[in-house]
Amino acid sequence: MSTAPVDASLWRLVANGHELSTRYLHGAGHSVALSELVQGSSVDCGRAALSGASVLVATVDQLTTGLALIELDGIARRLVVSPPDVTEAHLAHVIETARIDAVVSDGAVDAAVLPRRVRLVTCSPVVAAAPPPPAPSCASEWVLLTSGTTGVPKLVAHTLASLVGAIQPNSDTPTDRGVWSTFYDIRRYGGMQIFFRGVIGGGSLVLSSAGEPTADFLARAGHHGVTYISGTPSHWRRALMSSAADRIAPRYIRLSGEIADQAILNDLKKFYPSAVVTHAYATTEAGVAFTVNDGRAGFPAGLIGQHGEVEIKIEGGSMRIRSPRTASRYLGTADPALRSTDGFVDTGDIIETRDGRCYFMGRRGGVINVGGLKVYPEEIEAVINRHPAVQMSLVKPRKSPFTGAVVVAEVVVRPGSRGEATASTLQGDILAVCRRDLPPHKVPASIRFVDALEVGGAGKLVRSGA
Repeated sequence: MSTAPVDASLWRLVANGHELSTRYLHGAGHSVALSELVQGSSVDCGRAALSGASVLVATVDQLTTGLALIELDGIARRLVVSPPDVTEAHLAHVIETARIDAVVSDGAVDAAVLPRRVRLVTCSPVVAAAPPPPAPSCASEWVLLTSGTTGVPKLVAHTLASLVGAIQPNSDTPTDRGVWSTFYDIRRYGGMQIFFRGVIGGGSLVLSSAGEPTADFLARAGHHGVTYISGTPSHWRRALMSSAADRIAPRYIRLSGEIADQAILNDLKKFYPSAVVTHAYATTEAGVAFTVNDGRAGFPAGLIGQHGEVEIKIEGGSMRIRSPRTASRYLGTADPALRSTDGFVDTGDIIETRDGRCYFMGRRGGVINVGGLKVYPEEIEAVINRHPAVQMSLVKPRKSPFTGAVVVAEVVVRPGSRGEATASTLQGDILAVCRRDLPPHKVPASIRFVDALEVGGAGKLVRSGA
């Protein structure tokens, strides 16, 4: 694996691997050998017809997205990758802001909603015979959408080089060929990183599918012999609750997207003892900053202030990153500058340093104000998740006439654990752990047991006020 030179295209990086006929993209309904793209295409108009165009890839199927990206990078001047949950109103904003000329879709977009100047191009997971791929004619600009919970998504501009900059031989990333997979959607930054690792690294890739039950995905991943797999901590907590968790036998497990607390790291290592369990830090804007593979939550404080390809500093408690993997800009004049004047991106993630280790406390925008004191829900969740009966938890605010807000928790217990003690006893045990490890204003005012917690399209817990 290597960083992409400026004049590289994704297809050239894919084709640099060997034995294309034995390497596949596996979707839920179809599998495509990468060798099919040598004299075939998933795009009905032919790739050359989109040369120099600003193209929006908006599909139902991740497999179709993956094929279109491989084919069109270096051909289209701009590739805008749309997640599946973009609303019609936001789609119109994206089309206008990115000055889209053509929409590549497998039925996800109705031609009637597009401006007349925008061409609708059909793509398919079935590769049809076509002329050999044309030579790259430009360095395509890649545009990803942020996964904000409210408001219009930001359009974040990258180059292929910035997107694949973290994919190179090192002690944290497997370099042998294998089968990659991810619970993520590859149309989001975290999933796209695994997409690149699979197709550039000489292996195959098993893609998840929207609405596919976790057990079915795990069974399918196991059938294809997945060796490397990633997801958010919430993805993994759901996976470990599944009866199909033992259908996969990965050698490498990667977590990102949410805070990886010690409980989930320990649980994964216990269930998959032969796997290397790592957690990575990345954002759509800042790119991949680092990977932690020592089995511990947080990261070594020695990473702060180091001079190298990626530089990290803490200002006002927030982590800031400067790196060639950082996006170049936001598209659109309404958005603020992506970087500060010194080139650093403010991630908004709050860091606390203890005993030579940096720990993620939570998002600056997610703080709960309890009587004038700041509370980060993720800190409390990490404590609750330590209890041996807890599978996952969600902490949120509840209005209080005395302190403005108090924190309350919803808890999913491990299968079989609820029968070992009464609900009131288990609540008392969890609260006892919280009182032991947290100051009084951070102890939940109540704990409610639930069967499941909502996980959004980005694989993160859905957080909202009570």
